[in-house]
Amino acid sequence: MDFSLTAEQRQIRDMVAEFVDEEVKPRAAEIDETDEFPADLVDQMAELGLMGMPFPEEYDGAGLDYHSYAIGLEEIARGSGGLGTIVAAHTSLAGNMLYEYGDEDQKQEYLAALNRGDDIGAFALSEPGAGSDVPAMETTAEKDGDAYVLNGGKLWISNGSVADTVTVFAKTDEDAGPKGVSSFVVRPEDDDGFHVEGTEHKLGDKGCPTAELRFDDMRIPEDRILGEEGDGFRHALETLNGGRITIAARSIGLARAALEDSLEYAQDREQFDQPISEFQTIQHKLADMDTKIQSAKLLMHDAADKKIRGEDFIKTAAQAKLHASEISREVTNEGIQIHGGYGYTTDFEVERYYRDAKLNEIYEGTSEVLRNTIAQRLLE
Repeated sequence: MDFSLTAEQRQIRDMVAEFVDEEVKPRAAEIDETDEFPADLVDQMAELGLMGMPFPEEYDGAGLDYHSYAIGLEEIARGSGGLGTIVAAHTSLAGNMLYEYGDEDQKQEYLAALNRGDDIGAFALSEPGAGSDVPAMETTAEKDGDAYVLNGGKLWISNGSVADTVTVFAKTDEDAGPKGVSSFVVRPEDDDGFHVEGTEHKLGDKGCPTAELRFDDMRIPEDRILGEEGDGFRHALETLNGGRITIAARSIGLARAALEDSLEYAQDREQFDQPISEFQTIQHKLADMDTKIQSAKLLMHDAADKKIRGEDFIKTAAQAKLHASEISREVTNEGIQIHGGYGYTTDFEVERYYRDAKLNEIYEGTSEVLRNTIAQRLLE
């Protein structure tokens, strides 16, 4: 798809790719091994403007279009799936919540700090009993004078243990179903009653802490609500729709990493007196891997294009995320197969790509839920 990129989009791609090759890829195995949040790499990305890519310069963002943002995130994920999730959760979820639904004061105070990389953002929606079923959440926010008091807990929160700004969803009316959910800005350092219960030990996505949070009589000022009471369910759905484009980007980045490594390995590895790339079976695998990646890219950019134009992009974003996440698993799996026994060891990176890729089919809408979304749109 390079032929369709503008000069600015190619410049963004090349700049991020260079940073990833020089700074991220040499650290990726270490990040995977230690599972520590790579704060220094996040600081470097902030200096490059990569922590606020799609937001206007008036809020200290980079002012890039959504194509450029997706391209940038694809490159970051090519280097490290965990780093890709850190940026996606920070930008597409926390940042977008503030940009779309925050008032001017909230944008200047909270969004600008996220865009500069001074603060890290998180998006706290899921609960032990409320994943895809958002209205089943049990976290409550009760109005008390000029404040709200939050009680409850959240699970699976990317960046949750390192975040400075968290957009939290809670019920302000427990009897109103979806219309009783509201969204708030929470500041862990400032808000007494905010507790990190711990972080998950995961199959992949290392370096991005996935936290369990608890709120005990956490009192926040009333001006921390985003929009009006009852807007939260809509906020969550609309934000996740946009976020799916960038999960597609993360998926494509991981698949590309597997293809690039497999192309190199297939030409270096010799069996029966010739490189294994000379065998038609391997050639067909490589051809299928690239074809899947290119088709996923087209869907991703189609969704980004509709978003930029202000068109309905819900179905296209769901298709992009669904297809890209599934081909990501398939392509990284084939990468292991091409590497043979070596691919199953940590001596080569393809096993990490495979572990990182699986998450794409689960978060920000499972493949099953996305198929429901696509079918509902078709039936309408």
